[in-house]
Amino acid sequence: MSFQLQPKETIFIAGSYGMVGSAIKKELYKDGFNVNSKILSPTKEELNLTDFQAVKQWFKQNKPTIVIIAAAKVGGILANSKFPYDFILQNLKIQTNLIEISFLTNVKKLLFLGSSCIYPKLCKQPIKENFLLTDSLEKTNEFYAIAKIAGIKLCQSLMIQNKFNAICLMPTNLYGPRDNYHPQNSHVIPSLIRKFYEAKKFNKKNVTCWGTGSPLREFLHVDDLAKACLFLLKNWNPIEDIKKQNVNNEENTCWINVGTEYEISIKELAEKISDACGYEGKIIWDNSKPNGTPRKKLDTTKINSLGWYPKISLDEGIKLTLDAYIEERISNELRT
Repeated sequence: MSFQLQPKETIFIAGSYGMVGSAIKKELYKDGFNVNSKILSPTKEELNLTDFQAVKQWFKQNKPTIVIIAAAKVGGILANSKFPYDFILQNLKIQTNLIEISFLTNVKKLLFLGSSCIYPKLCKQPIKENFLLTDSLEKTNEFYAIAKIAGIKLCQSLMIQNKFNAICLMPTNLYGPRDNYHPQNSHVIPSLIRKFYEAKKFNKKNVTCWGTGSPLREFLHVDDLAKACLFLLKNWNPIEDIKKQNVNNEENTCWINVGTEYEISIKELAEKISDACGYEGKIIWDNSKPNGTPRKKLDTTKINSLGWYPKISLDEGIKLTLDAYIEERISNELRT
């Protein structure tokens, strides 16, 4: 059963200036929600999401009817390893404040964005939604994953106990415009784009990458995720099954995987990005650095059965992201 978005919704996007939030906002505008509905996108300076009282007061004043939680503290292997306290505490505060206050203020529907890192490190592949909490997590992002699992379970508990309409999306590895290109704290695709772009620009003879290059990953362009968010807001309502008592508590999964059918080794990915940047030097693999989870392929049967599929291929997505990175870099250089 589809969820009927009304002509005049008030949609709050938490984290609307990040890579994911900005893509969702753009998709809402494309779908015409800026015409009759109100889209709320406060900055960090305007609303501190870790401050419960500030968030509560903001909800009281602005009265959102739909809440999308794209706000989170994120980073790659190095950042997660160096700052575990920051990753678990900040994410717990942000999501708990938003979820609880959304429930208390009778928000009609909430969408919470998680991550595929919630699943066990050595999980059976491809990973189904019900594999959650069946084994140990990957140690390099355990604290972030635990925070995200807590958010999912908070949504699930509110759905079971109070019939609160909350859905959780578990996207695979994301990339795209407005990503974080920090040399140490970024994810794999933005990190590789920066490495090979600079290696080409400064005529470096070699580029060093972490690990062996053997892990397999799938990657989803952020614009495809944004489309999935809007699609699921309209078309996926696990709460309806609860109301009709069609499922028991063990089957009350309010989370759904969002991914692609394509996976690639990190080595092959590095070679693709190297070629896209026009780099002709040597790639060196530092085997002393961690690989992370050996394989992480999501089972997307559930979302596919609802009628959603990604549109942007990895090759097209890499080109779009590289172009956006170069444009952003040139713009920053001109300003300085």
